[in-house]
Amino acid sequence: MLLLAGQRPGVDPLAQAYGEQWKALIRIDGEAMLSRVAKTLLASPSVARVVVVAQQPEILFTGDCAWLAKEPRITTAVSTSGIAVSVAALAGTEAAPWPVLVTTADHPLLTPAMVEAAIAGIGEADVGVGVVSARTLLAAYPGNRRTWLKFAGGHWTGANLFALASAKAMPALLAWSEVERDRKKALKLIWHFGPMLAIRAVTRTITLAGALARAGRKLGAHIVPIDLPFAEAGIDVDKPSDHALAEEILRKRSSPERGGGPLPKAVVEGAGG
Repeated sequence: MLLLAGQRPGVDPLAQAYGEQWKALIRIDGEAMLSRVAKTLLASPSVARVVVVAQQPEILFTGDCAWLAKEPRITTAVSTSGIAVSVAALAGTEAAPWPVLVTTADHPLLTPAMVEAAIAGIGEADVGVGVVSARTLLAAYPGNRRTWLKFAGGHWTGANLFALASAKAMPALLAWSEVERDRKKALKLIWHFGPMLAIRAVTRTITLAGALARAGRKLGAHIVPIDLPFAEAGIDVDKPSDHALAEEILRKRSSPERGGGPLPKAVVEGAGG
């Protein structure tokens, strides 16, 4: 299990807004995001070990995260020039043997059920990309704004969960490293896999599963979307409105008298990522 906790060079605006140097150490409902995600992963039955990947991972093991340095199932690795390159350098090694699941420290709403669903969802494929449909997310949090990938049959947002089954995933990782800067720009991302696929995506004459399958054939890998039935799987923390939403959701989870349903529309209006 690879837990990505690094950030781009320079000052991270969200970290700065909450008085931290590192985004992973931003506290939500009283606990650093990195600590929350690490605890979730260790509570997941299928996760044997966790590798925290960051530019300076040991620096993160302070305050709420000090316990990570003493946990025998947690190790660290230094990230390289980008997310995909860092994952490719570790996947399949002694530190992170196949199969490998990848997630990020800015996913404090992650639960063991989401982790297990992502692992199970890859099936016989080489690469599984966790996604949440607009139907699922907006049914729970109307008005929430995300980056939507629009295809025939529905709109999707990423869930920051990637399942890699074997070395056959490597071509996909290398391709991802080339388009990483465009990962929030759907059309630019799709264009890297050819104009025909881009045209079909723009005209919405291909499903997400079909698009990933076509891209995978170009790379010699079987790539599938993993449709996660959890609205919160599609909510990561990239801006203050995300932080406010995630904090309210976590407070509601820990407050039995409030129940476990979605938050009122007033809470989620304007939150996005």
